Amino acid sequence: MSEIPSVLFVCVHNAGRSQMAAGWLTHLAGDAVEVRSAGSLPGDEVNPSAVAAMAEVGIDISTATPEVLTTEAVQASDVVITMGCGDACPVFPGKRYLDWELEDPAGQGVEAVRPIRDDIEARIRGLLADLGVTPAATAPA
Repeated sequence: MSEIPSVLFVCVHNAGRSQMAAGWLTHLAGDAVEVRSAGSLPGDEVNPSAVAAMAEVGIDISTATPEVLTTEAVQASDVVITMGCGDACPVFPGKRYLDWELEDPAGQGVEAVRPIRDDIEARIRGLLADLGVTPAATAPA
């Protein structure tokens, strides 16, 4: 792993789960972790319910845009966290892979996205502990 660990979040559309995870990690880790997110079939925009749910906890992902998953992004990352992208995620030796089974927020309202957001926050806090990174920020009340 490099001096600053890098994490790549991958889901199919890069419009919900992976964007929320990237938002949480960026918020909690600050400059201590390099954060990427991508999708195997990126959507046109980030899920508005995901944007709204994250805004409720003071994290703005409204300017994020879905990105296509590239081999280069995987190679440049120390940890690759997949969220339902199946076999579309390239695998390289020496990388740490985690598969987070999370409900897909696509087509759901904010009420349904909140528990997914909170589950992702807990997983991000666990990831930071695994990486030996102390959270730089706390979640707003």
